[in-house]
Amino acid sequence: MNTVQPAPHPTPRTRFNIGQAAKLSGISAKMVRYYESLGLLPKVARTDAGYRQYGEAEVHTLRFIKRARELGFSLDEIEALLKLWQSRERASREVKRIALNHVQALEKKIAEMEAMKRTLQTLAQHCHGDDHPTCPILDDLSGFS
Repeated sequence: MNTVQPAPHPTPRTRFNIGQAAKLSGISAKMVRYYESLGLLPKVARTDAGYRQYGEAEVHTLRFIKRARELGFSLDEIEALLKLWQSRERASREVKRIALNHVQALEKKIAEMEAMKRTLQTLAQHCHGDDHPTCPILDDLSGFS
């Protein structure tokens, strides 16, 4: 039986390699590199051998990014939110504006998806689903409805 090793208890000077940082933040090492390449995560120190060394602050930033992605924020929105999060002089009204704009975008997307669902349900109701080749779903997709 494999035993899971607990993650190292971070201290202000704890350093993690990319695999450890990825595991602690819940994202893949590939995404850590990607976020770093976009500038969402600052360039980190490297060992003499060239391996990235992440601290607790970078892991915390990665967790922030992961949570923002889970909520569906775009990379541009995440960049803006990160800047606000890292600024002690931020105005919460700007954070709220970004969040409410995102809510509006989600509501629009939900309405579009509900319309798609209704259309597909209607098409499926009109399809006999038997051995005959006639199918209103295919007719609609092909533009012959």
